[in-house]
Amino acid sequence: MSDHAKPAEPALPAATDFIREIINEDIRSGKYQLGDIRTRFPPEPNGYLHIGHAKALCIDFGIARDYQGKCMLRMDDTNPSKEDVEYVDAIKEDVRWLGYQWEGEVRYASDYFAKMYEYAEMMIEKGLAYVDEQSAEEIRETRGTLTEAGKESPWRNRPVAENLDLFRRMRAGEFPNGAKVLRAKIDMAAPNINLRDPVMYRIQHTSHHRSGDTWCIYPMYDWAHGLEDSIEGITHSLCSLEFEIHRPLYDWFLQPLPVHKPRQIEFSRLNLNYTVMSKRKLLRLVQEKYVHGWDDPRMPTLCGLRRRGYTPSAIHAFLQRAGITKFNGITDVALLESCLRDELNQSSSRYMAVLKPLKLVISNYPAGQVEWLEAVNNPEDAAAGTRKIPFGRELYIDQDDFREVAPPKYFRLTPGQEVRLRWGYIIACEKVVKNADGSIAEVHCTYDPDSKGGNPVDGRKIKGTIHWVEASHAIDAELRLYDRLFAKEAPEDVEDGHDFVENLNPDALQVLPGCKIEPALATLKPEDRVQFERVGYFCADRYDYKPEKPVFNRTVGLKDSWAKIEKQDQKNNAPAAPAPAAPVKGGEKAGAAPEKAPENVALIGIEDFARLQLRTALVLAAEPVPNTDKLLKLQVDCGEKRQIVAGIAKFYQPADVVGKTIVMVANLQPATLCGVESQGMLLAAKRGKELRLLGVDGDIAPGAKVG
Repeated sequence: MSDHAKPAEPALPAATDFIREIINEDIRSGKYQLGDIRTRFPPEPNGYLHIGHAKALCIDFGIARDYQGKCMLRMDDTNPSKEDVEYVDAIKEDVRWLGYQWEGEVRYASDYFAKMYEYAEMMIEKGLAYVDEQSAEEIRETRGTLTEAGKESPWRNRPVAENLDLFRRMRAGEFPNGAKVLRAKIDMAAPNINLRDPVMYRIQHTSHHRSGDTWCIYPMYDWAHGLEDSIEGITHSLCSLEFEIHRPLYDWFLQPLPVHKPRQIEFSRLNLNYTVMSKRKLLRLVQEKYVHGWDDPRMPTLCGLRRRGYTPSAIHAFLQRAGITKFNGITDVALLESCLRDELNQSSSRYMAVLKPLKLVISNYPAGQVEWLEAVNNPEDAAAGTRKIPFGRELYIDQDDFREVAPPKYFRLTPGQEVRLRWGYIIACEKVVKNADGSIAEVHCTYDPDSKGGNPVDGRKIKGTIHWVEASHAIDAELRLYDRLFAKEAPEDVEDGHDFVENLNPDALQVLPGCKIEPALATLKPEDRVQFERVGYFCADRYDYKPEKPVFNRTVGLKDSWAKIEKQDQKNNAPAAPAPAAPVKGGEKAGAAPEKAPENVALIGIEDFARLQLRTALVLAAEPVPNTDKLLKLQVDCGEKRQIVAGIAKFYQPADVVGKTIVMVANLQPATLCGVESQGMLLAAKRGKELRLLGVDGDIAPGAKVG
């Protein structure tokens, strides 16, 4: 081997999504080297970051990390009327909380105002921009529609010298707000409305949170966007999908200027059901006191999720499972809750807390005696060890764990039925003491001294186990039971004359004072996360928790209670089934037969969906399967050649699907349909009598992973 042999090139990160595929190709082509990649996270400081921003944030910082590059944090502070240093500080804190650190100092669009102004004069000198005196309403009215061209401004053809003079006088503060704007001179008949002479600068006599009163004209976002990326040397400008239609404008602005040209790549935004992501609407919830601030644990803001008890690692796990795609969709918030629940189940110590206390007296236990029982801190983690909990004659149990007259299959405490006290003894109810109004004041029980640890020596079977807290050592606490902020799955889907706030969940917060907790819970720190056994996962409030007055927020339930609620709602809203005409075979209940899905189209839940491997697939050929009018046989390229049989022939002709990039499930066992092997399954959505294949737009290679 020669001493001058070329060293091996460093291995590139795995192309786990289409963005990384593009960057890998840029590096392989020699356009960039590993370590050259520059990204940026550019929030506007006009509100707090929410879970949707977390997707963009993790993409920007994650790409830079994976490619040994750098990610800038830039505040797009081009609109002084809506920006505040409070938001700047909150954004920085949220980025750090998610585990990222930006390159160098925080950047601001306002740092580049002078340079942007210089480039604007350059555009005027090239005849590519002009000063317009039309009002904002006139500009809007003459812009045209998707089917009609716009009308040129009467000031569109001013001489360059006159435009320069007016623009400089705008800069000097000579004109009032709205008197004049600087517009790009492109094409008022362009099919893309964004290219119909967009405004570049407007007059706004408003003090800026950083530059003060230095400027009275401010750049519009579309003019500033590309220049900010260019000035910072960004190699890949990663944006959400709504900026795709603006990309031709960004390219047009940069093309005539002597500047670096970044590459813009768009991805789909994160949308969650039962959630509002609009900062404008979230601000309204705060200002109109529907919530208690931006960090209210019901809010989808990162600081709200943090206060509720969400962890950065759970959010990262959720975003990884949600994936990076080029098509818009709605992600089930149950997936986010599931990721958190999975983590907390492994990491959270278990404690006991009684939310609705009921006094329980063990009549045959020695008065004044307290013994300390051993309890396991976390059955999922042996290293978490054990703790001592006090046990005595008087305890608190939850009111829901006792019934004087029990319903069927009630295995908790009731007269004539034994129950196990968690980590304690077997007890049996012998007497109920009531208040004057007939409500239960105390429950008197006897205990089995030989059943310590909950296991009776005679081996008798005890079906129920309940939690409890010893009365003399119990600490009063406030528990805040948080739930989803909206009761409707699509809260912004309202009829004319109605408001999205009408869909707020009235049970999104229940405050329970006077709860009883075991003494160890008074030794926690704010933001410590625990499981209250049989109740849910809770977090010591970030601000209000004090050892002398503990406050806990419910983070998430032990199970997805909303799935049960939705199932019951569907049952309640379902049309009544017709009376059976004859017995139904196989022991099935009589009634209307469920609608059948087409062959090879499965209806699945969120837990099953998370286990599927979804890939993009280019349809190379399609033909009907003989002897059936329901099936099509497709030849696809999903990174490898495969054959798929799908029951879509009643919805699609072969010519309809050839050449399309669709989404397929790639990790299923081969199946045979009508004698033809199928090596995967298509992803589709069915509503009523319609079936739609899930397609992918944009330049995405076959075989790309889909979240």
